Amino acid sequence: MNKASFIIRLAIAALAVTLISAASARAEVRLVMAEEPGCLWCARWHEEIGPIYPKTDEGAAAPLRRVNLLDPMPSDIVLARRINFTPTFILLVEGVETNRIEGYPGDDFFWGLLGQMLEREGVILAKSDK
Repeated sequence: MNKASFIIRLAIAALAVTLISAASARAEVRLVMAEEPGCLWCARWHEEIGPIYPKTDEGAAAPLRRVNLLDPMPSDIVLARRINFTPTFILLVEGVETNRIEGYPGDDFFWGLLGQMLEREGVILAKSDK
């Protein structure tokens, strides 16, 4: 193999990696909050996190979608297993569950667990100046 064909092959490989990375970066990511009326921990989440969530890097990367556990699950959500607790936070990639947090462990733990879930899925947060 001569130097020119090696450089062309290397460039093609680099382009392929870039295209694959770009495609996965554009995957639709959502955070679903399954809740039910009267859930005290849901209310606490809404009080402590709800107002700021859409303004955070995490909220931009995984916009929140709320579902009532008493209603039928929307057909565009594919769960790995049944939801048993509220609140349950489910990370969806292209509508399919990849991770979940069962219960609300408080704001410090919530952000850490959510960050771990996003990292596992390769979701890159746009670091804003906070």
